[in-house]
Amino acid sequence: MAFYLVPPDGKPASISPSLAKVKRGVGTNGANSTNNGIHSPEDGHINGILMPLENPTVIPDSTLREFHFTFLIRHPRSSIPSYYRCTVPPLDEKTGFYNFMPSEAGYDELRRVFDYLRSIGEIGPDVAGQGKDSNGPARSLEPATKVEICVVDADDLLDNPDGIIKAYCKSVGLEYDPEMLVWESEADLQNAKDAFAKWNGFHEDALGSTSLKPRSHTKKVKPKHEEDADWRARFGDKAAKVIRETVDANINDYEYLKQFALRV
Repeated sequence: MAFYLVPPDGKPASISPSLAKVKRGVGTNGANSTNNGIHSPEDGHINGILMPLENPTVIPDSTLREFHFTFLIRHPRSSIPSYYRCTVPPLDEKTGFYNFMPSEAGYDELRRVFDYLRSIGEIGPDVAGQGKDSNGPARSLEPATKVEICVVDADDLLDNPDGIIKAYCKSVGLEYDPEMLVWESEADLQNAKDAFAKWNGFHEDALGSTSLKPRSHTKKVKPKHEEDADWRARFGDKAAKVIRETVDANINDYEYLKQFALRV
């Protein structure tokens, strides 16, 4: 959902007017700055220190600091064709999404939000399930927080739901209960329907299930030519080309975030 917090196409962010707290008085004209943070080197680092980056979101730091962030990621080879499927018949009538837009993949936005929160010390330097941040610069100009970097990979969750959720609860300070993986009561199912109502058509598999159990077989990575053939068979030649280009364009950001993924 980070995609909805960040201006499109890498454009600079400004605080959303509904969230801005403008002080009026002597020397002010009530205008809100279009810049939403501090300038820093392009790569974000000076002498191995992660510098505070420019806030890429439309949300002020004071509000961002009220949240305990978790980052859920999924490999583009799975997420992109899945999203494409929701934008073409027959699912498009249910989702209301009729055009696939590669710019909506969201990996770039997620990575920028992630890096920004690290740079200001809002998350890290410890990594959930890994201890100290050994992936890239672990230092920032901001003091360390008690909030671990918490990244959950969807494939890890599907392979080992009990272990991942148990480790996740430990990271965020929740008491683990195996019943968290079961939602078979009418009340649970209704709660899921209500929660997903705004995203009709996107969560049909979850709504048709009653629990989260380990996959019987670990998902195998197909060679590119097999993936392309599968996408052509499902969506056609033109669509398969767009899917491939979008997948390839987002793999670097996914792999960057993957190195921080929770391990059990």
